Amino acid sequence: MTSAHDDRFGFASADDAPIPYMQRIRDYYLALGYGEPYRWAHYATVPFQPLQKPLKHCRVTIVTTAAPYQPGKGDQGPGAAYNAAAKFYTVYSGDSSQDHDLRISHVAIDRKHTTAEDSGTYFPLPEMRRAAERCRTGPVAPRFHGLPTNRSHRTTLEVDCAEIVTRCRSDAVDAAILVANCPVCHQSVSLAARALETSGIATVVMGCAKDIVEFVGVPRFVFSDFPLGNAAGRPNDPASQAATLQLALDVLERAPAARTTVQSPLVWGASPDWKLDYQNVDRISAEEIARRRAEFDKGKALARTLRENAKPDTPAVPTQDPPA
Repeated sequence: MTSAHDDRFGFASADDAPIPYMQRIRDYYLALGYGEPYRWAHYATVPFQPLQKPLKHCRVTIVTTAAPYQPGKGDQGPGAAYNAAAKFYTVYSGDSSQDHDLRISHVAIDRKHTTAEDSGTYFPLPEMRRAAERCRTGPVAPRFHGLPTNRSHRTTLEVDCAEIVTRCRSDAVDAAILVANCPVCHQSVSLAARALETSGIATVVMGCAKDIVEFVGVPRFVFSDFPLGNAAGRPNDPASQAATLQLALDVLERAPAARTTVQSPLVWGASPDWKLDYQNVDRISAEEIARRRAEFDKGKALARTLRENAKPDTPAVPTQDPPA
């Protein structure tokens, strides 16, 4: 909504600001009946690893929270409802020289305003290969890596992030681009970025949840003010995807210090009203809250079973061995 005051001075709508995801999620789960608010990871200090050579000579990898498509695990296609059966709970790696069918039906993206129909919005590997072909970067690392979206800080830090660091170091990676999707994804990739920087690998996070990434504290962050699930650009808009990756590479190369955030100049649409919907309890009826509570409990039970049965070191996509 705009007012006469806004129109007179050219102000943007008061709602045209980054979504406060942490507060929205706190209120949402309290409304669902979960009494103890989730504690988001938060650090006062942030590691910062400058590039050790020009970006055009750096080997770069991608860390994603997208999941390999799993036939038989229910709908994972465009517009799919949240699908806990499609989750993964161990780090996986894939051959960066090949195309892969990765989906994001397993995480809490913005399903009202986006459909995940175009993987270029959340998995920019093809665009990364094109950047390397133009010599914007050095070679793409032989493997990209999939990072689980565990809510457990201990598991994320001590298991998942440690494994990401080990695999990136095995591949002699100089820099990593980490792409987030859901709110917890943003926390996970932020923690992984911190771990990679501490190990000597420069990073940039691409995401849509500004408050979560900045609360955790990361070295470099490219913020796209888009619905969750579109951190790498608008769907079916190759130019926006190329521009968003270019911005991430610029930030990776030129950020002067830790906690550098650069907002993409791209906008989702003419109206910012989409920002009012995501997990906003003021817009959800009591009946819908009850339905979502039952659905969430069912999803939690399924996810617990999957997590308990997860087999470590089992790749979900064809992998390429690290260099000797």
